[in-house]
Amino acid sequence: MLSFESDYIEGAHPKILARLVETNLEKLTGYGEDIYSQRAKEKIREACNCPQARICFLMGGTQTNKIVTATMLAPYEGVIAAETGHINTHEAGAIEAAGHKVLTLPQHQGKIDAKELAHLLEQFFLDENHEHMVFPGMVYISHPTEYGTLYSREELFALSALCGKYRIPLYMDGARLGYALAAVGDVPSLPEIAAACDVFYIGGTKAGALCGEALVFSKNNMPAHFMTRIKQHGALLAKGRLLGIQFDTLFTDGFYMEICRHADAMAARLKDAFREKGYAFFLETPTNQQFILLENDCYEMLKTKVAFGFWERTDDHHVVIRAATSWATTREDLEALRRIL
Repeated sequence: MLSFESDYIEGAHPKILARLVETNLEKLTGYGEDIYSQRAKEKIREACNCPQARICFLMGGTQTNKIVTATMLAPYEGVIAAETGHINTHEAGAIEAAGHKVLTLPQHQGKIDAKELAHLLEQFFLDENHEHMVFPGMVYISHPTEYGTLYSREELFALSALCGKYRIPLYMDGARLGYALAAVGDVPSLPEIAAACDVFYIGGTKAGALCGEALVFSKNNMPAHFMTRIKQHGALLAKGRLLGIQFDTLFTDGFYMEICRHADAMAARLKDAFREKGYAFFLETPTNQQFILLENDCYEMLKTKVAFGFWERTDDHHVVIRAATSWATTREDLEALRRIL
């Protein structure tokens, strides 16, 4: 069955698997202290133009989001996110399970608006009862958002300035960050993201790796005894080499960007295939995620031949599906899709 269900339905890029096999019998220090992990960190610092960055590797996105919020927030603080933010919708209450409330703002094609954020922060401290309330202690954004949309440079730095004013960290969920960096248009670069955000992660799981995310603290602000706290959360990988080798491979000779550019290019072809057949799009996105609006009958027919991600129902008669491309998507896949459509 043809599938565009997600960007991590395949295993890992063969180049990454080959490096894991090549290094398999090397005897390496554990817990991410091996030579490959250290080399990967240096390459990421260079890519971010951020020599002071502190970096660690974690297994997955939900784990990373939970650990960041659990270690950077005080017990009385919550995290601000768009109502469609991943931590609010699809992480099974992981943030709340760590004792922190998600404080939501309206979403605008997946993004939060700086003016609305400013209003929330201003009104909180103007409320004379705020000592009895959950304090806003962090701002969470996804880039790309859950709808594949992107923050412009202006939008990102406006949020950064607000967070600086209120002395709260700006945290970027970069599960699909590579697809944002590879997109065409007014897109923040990796050094600009490192300058604007206090902490962010570079996704590997959804961008060609077998697993893994590279968490970057860009302002000399890694929480004290961070490795110990990671271990408290059951997230310290003894064989840290598994992640280090993958990110060392991804950040050698522009390989990460090569993978992500390919996926974005395939998404543009996928978009063309749907448009040629008269399908409507729920919104416009320049990344590897595309959202198509289908009538119920069409949805039921199409899902018998092609696997997509169900996204939402807009009304009783229409469904939004998500089609995602990856490093493994081929032109032949898209020609097969054209024939089905």
